Formats: sequence, structure tokens, C-alpha cells
Amino acid sequence: MSGRAKRPPPPSRPRPRRWLWRWRRNPLRRRTDVIEAWVLLLAAVLMVLGGAAIGVTTALIVQRPLLDQSEHRHPTQATLVKDVPKRPTELGEPGSNRVRATVRWSDADGRQHTARTPVEEGHEAGDRVTIWTDERGEVTAVPLTPEQAATRAAVVGAMAATGFCCTVLVGRRHLQRRLDQQRAEQWERAWAEVGPRWSGRV
Repeated sequence: MSGRAKRPPPPSRPRPRRWLWRWRRNPLRRRTDVIEAWVLLLAAVLMVLGGAAIGVTTALIVQRPLLDQSEHRHPTQATLVKDVPKRPTELGEPGSNRVRATVRWSDADGRQHTARTPVEEGHEAGDRVTIWTDERGEVTAVPLTPEQAATRAAVVGAMAATGFCCTVLVGRRHLQRRLDQQRAEQWERAWAEVGPRWSGRV
């Protein structure tokens, strides 16, 4: 028995992750593989940075006019033309919903206006109700609060970002199919050259 100590086996090199193989130089890597790797990276960057930029920009664009509503809409006192009794709810109790009713009011020039607008239930004809009018004196909706405007803008921004990311994914998928088709054609050409040699037909 020899007194020599056995050398420990050399440490095994850590195997690179499989999803990084397109970035490593090897004889099996094709040009389409490199293109696919860059497409994956570009799609990821576009979805993260581009999606965030588009979402924030869209939210800011949408929020500005929503916040301006309070500057261009004004509360106006109007007179209710007909009764608006409370309607029972499904539980049989009086509700406090807003229903459309006919109201009449005068503008700053003394001209009479009549229109239908949502008012709270439980009023009688002749009651004074508050409606909202725009700069032209026409009936409009209640302006949004800053919190409501921010929420609505955030929802629209999120939808814009999601739509952009979906577009990027669709474009990447389309290019992926083109690359797969090219690889299949390359494989058929290579097999047409090598296949007969393996089968002994040449």
C-alpha cells in the first residue's frame, strides 16, 4: 500500500445558469440566439422603464384637467320644479339616492334656465337645491375632489402602462416566432447537407 496521500479532486466549477447560455461564447450559439437574448433584455427594459414612464406621464396628463374642474364649475342655487319623493330601497326603507329632476334657475344676467340634473331624493317642488354649472352657465357634474382626481388618474395611468407592456410582449412574441422560423429553416438546410452522409446515401 502506497504511503502517498490521494489528491483531492479539483473543485468543480459552478455551472452557469441555463438562461445565460445565449450570452456565452460557444460553437453551438447561433446568430438568432444572440438576437433573441438582446430582444429579451430590450423587452424587459422597455416594460420596466418605459411602462413606468408612460404610466406616470399619462396619469399627470389626465389629472391636470380633472383638478381644473373645481376652477371652472360653480355651485348654483336652483328651484325644484316637481316633487322628488324618497323611493324605498330593497329593504323597504327610504333611500338617499340622487335622481334626475327638473330644476329652474337664473344666471348672472337674470335669464331663466331649465334643465334636468341629479338631485337628492326627498325634496318637494319649490325647494332650493344646489346644482353645478360651468362657465357657460350650463348644468354639469359635481367636480371631483383632489383625492378622486388622483385615484382616477392613477387608474388611467396604470391602464396605459399595462397596455404598453402588452404591446411590448406581443412584439417580442412576434419576433420570437420569426427567429424560431429562421432556426427551423437553418436546421433543415443543415440536415439536408449532413443527413445523406449519415444515412449512407452519398
